[in-house]
Amino acid sequence: MTDQTPERSNFCYRHPDRQSFVLCQRCGRTICGECQTPAPVGVICPECMAQQRATAPRTKPAVLTRVRSAAGRGAPVVTYSLIGITLAIFVLQLIPGLALTDRLLYAGLYSTPGNFEPWRMLTSVFVHSTTLLFHVLLNMYTLWIFGQLLEGLLGRGRFLTLYLISGFAGSVGVLWLGNPLTGVVGASGAIFGLMGAFLVIQRRLGGNATQLFVLVGINLVIGFVPGFNIAWQAHLGGLVGGALVGLIFVETRKREQKALQIGLLVALVLVLVVLSLRYFYLPAF
Repeated sequence: MTDQTPERSNFCYRHPDRQSFVLCQRCGRTICGECQTPAPVGVICPECMAQQRATAPRTKPAVLTRVRSAAGRGAPVVTYSLIGITLAIFVLQLIPGLALTDRLLYAGLYSTPGNFEPWRMLTSVFVHSTTLLFHVLLNMYTLWIFGQLLEGLLGRGRFLTLYLISGFAGSVGVLWLGNPLTGVVGASGAIFGLMGAFLVIQRRLGGNATQLFVLVGINLVIGFVPGFNIAWQAHLGGLVGGALVGLIFVETRKREQKALQIGLLVALVLVLVVLSLRYFYLPAF
């Protein structure tokens, strides 16, 4: 009997009817043109390519790598993220048919038993007027300034807590002081909360807060100017809420007071939740 092994070695191991004289660079098996994958040196077969891909080091998306690198350097990534999310939502607001503004804005009506949509008290912080570009740009610029200061001072977790509670408090201010049929949008309540917290922290730590007092005063007065359509109720609610959070932070800043700090923040949120349910125990109109 004649040995056929040397002859069959010149045929592709995956396609026995195709003759080839090309070998896989890794395993040495014969492969036809269809089964060849170019490698830095020579070609490799499909099985070796699959194995190479399975064992190759995984690369992370460039965006994720940059974010982690920035976080490691102490950059205010929460501030940047809030700005990025808000601007992305603003772009989506401009798309006809989505009606995103109507879906996310807040009015006291959405806190009534028949139209209860409590999430709007936070989502309204991330939407802005689409007819006035200056609205979102001014808010994001102010967030950029105070965000960098407070995030570095408080840390990322506390800063995000401050922002969200302030935004919630701003909506509570609209609920109690505004017309329940008038919708409001904007991050102004949360941003006034940042101002209020920074003001309290500066005063408690002995810093000069005169210029900040003037800035806050001017912004509050502008909210009462007729024709500006500014929700001063959100400004006032956010300012008070942020000042209270700032007071909690500065008075419980010692390491051994962490549990007390968390407890006081939870208590503040619970008070705001109770206030947000006003139409469940008081007449709607």
